Amino acid sequence: MTNIFNEKTAIIRTERGLTFAGTRITIYDIMDYVTAQYPPKWSGGLFDLTEEQINAALAYIEDRL
Repeated sequence: MTNIFNEKTAIIRTERGLTFAGTRITIYDIMDYVTAQYPPKWSGGLFDLTEEQINAALAYIEDRL
């Protein structure tokens, strides 16, 4: 049940949803901050995500909104 969304940042599909590989952080955890227009760097810092991870999450969210 691990379909890779983006091999470079390893966003995988788990029973929890789209998750950053090696963490329990899901795309949905940061989606509220993104839609509330918090700065991406702030959201990434809150969840200790790399710039590549936050960019992959932003791209995914933008495609879905």
